Amino acid sequence: MIRREFLARTLSVAVASLFARNVSAQHSMHDMHGMSDMDDMPGMSSSHSSHANQHAAQGTPKLAPETAIPSGAPLAALRTLRNESSEPGVFRATLVAQPVRRQLMPGHPTALWLYGDAAQGPIVGPLIDVREGDTVEIRFVNHLPQPSTIHWHGLPVPPDQDGNPMNPVAPGETHVYRFTLPPGSAGTYWYHPHPHMMSAEQVFRGLAGPIVVRAADDPLAAFPERHLFFTDLKLASDASVAPNDMMDWMNGREGQFVLVNGARRPRIDVAQDERWRLWNGGNARYLRLSLGGNRTFTQVGTDGGLLDKPRDGLTELLLAPGERAEIVVRAGAQASTAVLTAAAYDRRKMTMTEGKSLPADPAKPLADVRFTPSSTAAARTVPPTLRPIAPLLSSTDSAADKAPRKSVVFSEEMDMTAMHRPGATMSALPPGMQFMINGARFDSSRIALTSRRGEVEVWSIENRTDMDHPFHLHGTQFQVIRRERGGVAVPEPYLAWRDTVNVQPGETVRIATVQRDAGERMFHCHILEHEDLGMMATLKVV
Repeated sequence: MIRREFLARTLSVAVASLFARNVSAQHSMHDMHGMSDMDDMPGMSSSHSSHANQHAAQGTPKLAPETAIPSGAPLAALRTLRNESSEPGVFRATLVAQPVRRQLMPGHPTALWLYGDAAQGPIVGPLIDVREGDTVEIRFVNHLPQPSTIHWHGLPVPPDQDGNPMNPVAPGETHVYRFTLPPGSAGTYWYHPHPHMMSAEQVFRGLAGPIVVRAADDPLAAFPERHLFFTDLKLASDASVAPNDMMDWMNGREGQFVLVNGARRPRIDVAQDERWRLWNGGNARYLRLSLGGNRTFTQVGTDGGLLDKPRDGLTELLLAPGERAEIVVRAGAQASTAVLTAAAYDRRKMTMTEGKSLPADPAKPLADVRFTPSSTAAARTVPPTLRPIAPLLSSTDSAADKAPRKSVVFSEEMDMTAMHRPGATMSALPPGMQFMINGARFDSSRIALTSRRGEVEVWSIENRTDMDHPFHLHGTQFQVIRRERGGVAVPEPYLAWRDTVNVQPGETVRIATVQRDAGERMFHCHILEHEDLGMMATLKVV
């Protein structure tokens, strides 16, 4: 029985009525819980129960309107993490996670959790700009009121340096992460916390930042480069960061604001052809990116760096939570304007009516783009081959058949008795809501799968739920082989390195991958609320 039918048949009348009254508002603005400004996470403070009682007694404040944060400023350049080392080939830096108050809504400060010196500049974590072959040493200082880690999302780092939830850094403590970036690792990555049951809130309070690993022989090095780091923000009318409500946990959190480099709907001026690096750093929002109309762009990269061949003539590109991409945007021959938009995408968010889903979120403008082509700009071409990518498996079916296989199945269950318990909706983590891999919730003491170092495997990622889930594998990149749905198998149309892939309901995505280091790795849904609620498991590499 699918989740939606289960809920519809077991939901009590009172709770069904409550959700029915709120579902429209939650779809358009998630008009649920507000919260007084605070520097710590709900559930970690001894006063959490009193906060919950106050909210229950006083009602739930409305969210701020989408116009509450000013728009139209020029796109801000990202802050850059300073290299403290003078040694060639060594990047050494200090990264502090700390509470910071910033004024996003005029006249109202917001308590955020941010990386680095964030009193000024974009609220995105600072860019870590490094090169293949660099030895990286990051001293992480945790000034948060709860444990945290830094996960180097997508980077091929040793397991004990990857910020896994089994290695938390306590409040007030320091940890040094050390790793060397191997040849072939050039690409667009990011970093964020990964403490179990706390990742979602640490990210939506602001803890996320970009990484660029550069190659010495980059064929696109001559293109001017622009960085667009997308984050999601949900603010109450008093400018405080609102906590998750029940719908956030079920569907993944989406705020009323989608920020680009920490700002709402900035202005981007394009005078010549540019290379854009794009990050989806939101908890759960899918970004179906478009420049509107018939304006095209060229995709040149994915999570793990450049494609083998560019994909020309695209009018849209879907980025699931955690995914990155690189595109080339042309200035054109004449002045023009466009709106960078997250077009409607139906990821089948849950409602409480049997057989029904929430409608797709409406299109959301992200940035206003003004094309003012310069007559003096140098003409640049994208080469027909960007870099060689060797398939992990040959194109023959027999090669895939002989490879070791792994199976990952996404599923969900709801315990209505626990969810209806008085006060359940005010819990930091709602009881009774389970998101699972291979029939089990995450348990740090349990090894779900075992792989051998250096052995190419075929993984089948099957989605037996009725909503989209993005799959993420730590420690390595993979190649998507094909997608199967409704009995139809479709080969992946292009060759690329990935670490995150969306899996639609009823779909099975087959990937080829190989792990190079022994140790324990995580794999999970990258809707962070689902990860916190159990849709994560451990791979042991021997």
